[in-house]
Amino acid sequence: MKKLGTHLILEAWQAPADLLNDAERIRQALMDGIAAGEATLIDMCVHQFSPHGVTATATLAESHIAIHTWPEHGYFAADFFFCGRGKPIEAMKILQTALQAKQIKVQEIERGFPMSPSMMQHQEEEVFQGVA
Repeated sequence: MKKLGTHLILEAWQAPADLLNDAERIRQALMDGIAAGEATLIDMCVHQFSPHGVTATATLAESHIAIHTWPEHGYFAADFFFCGRGKPIEAMKILQTALQAKQIKVQEIERGFPMSPSMMQHQEEEVFQGVA
């Protein structure tokens, strides 16, 4: 595979509701995670829901970080997609620590494409067969 990026998918439980409902804390955690991950911020959007919950996205030169919180369940889900340089695991650790999640599950997906031309042809055929 020619690796073009790393995509981390994080699920986190047992985080304090007040932290998961604090839009400014989440914004700062994202900023700190971007710095730790050695990424470049292009734009950030943070939205506070009523009565609770926060959604935030950071558009990066390297791709993105997104988080969605459910304070009433002590749960949040986030993904970290970094292409090229950068340290998505370091960014993820910052967010987990800032929101004090006691339990996490992380899935790592390498993004890219197969090196073999025959594999690429087969992959293209599968993609086009799925498109109506």
